[in-house]
Amino acid sequence: MTADAPTILATSIDFAPRNRNEIDCEPGPIFPYAFELARPSARPRLCFVSTASGDAITYLTTFYGAFAAHDVQTSHLALFGMPNVEDVRAHLLAQDVIWVGGGSTANLLAVWQVHGLDRILRECWEAGVVLGGVSAGSICWHDGGTTDSFGPQLAPITGGLGFLPYSNGVHYDAEERRRPLFHELIGNGTLGAGFATDNGVGIHYRGTEFVEAVADRPDAFAYRVERGADGTVSETRIVPRRL
Repeated sequence: MTADAPTILATSIDFAPRNRNEIDCEPGPIFPYAFELARPSARPRLCFVSTASGDAITYLTTFYGAFAAHDVQTSHLALFGMPNVEDVRAHLLAQDVIWVGGGSTANLLAVWQVHGLDRILRECWEAGVVLGGVSAGSICWHDGGTTDSFGPQLAPITGGLGFLPYSNGVHYDAEERRRPLFHELIGNGTLGAGFATDNGVGIHYRGTEFVEAVADRPDAFAYRVERGADGTVSETRIVPRRL
């Protein structure tokens, strides 16, 4: 079985470190939530896509270590220096959940286009495979957002996959510059209206419709940010459901 509608989990939620160890991690509650949405017929099939980090071995080690003690069929898709699976399309369509890791949004989008993943992932989404991810793995599903892909100064990025017709701000509470830049870019029309997430928060979309915000910690929020007819930008706080 698959999700009963195209489903995306766009988050600022990564693996949960054990004892403050960034490599030794737990999956965190966002993953059982993703599996619930996917309605797997057997052990959940989860594929980790680590393109945004250049398929960094440490990120892959973290992923497999996090799920080592869990009853989940794990795999990954690497594209550097060549795909690690023979038939990328068949492999991804066979998953219950595809989770995209963080890193460079700009590099992710460029590499995916070269390999045709933009088309394959749309097919997966329409087929009911739950698509999710953190940071770059959140922005990519949207029209655009803010990114540090080009250097330490945050910058706009457009030309996302556009499955979700919104802009996206991630790690909204992590740096002082993130909120005002997101407002500025929506206000001047560089980005359209969108949603932002504090660290620990994710948004569930059914098709292109917002369903709910969820969180793995207290005192973290999602936000709807939009531009009014007079050019002013408004921000509406969304209280997430705690997972």
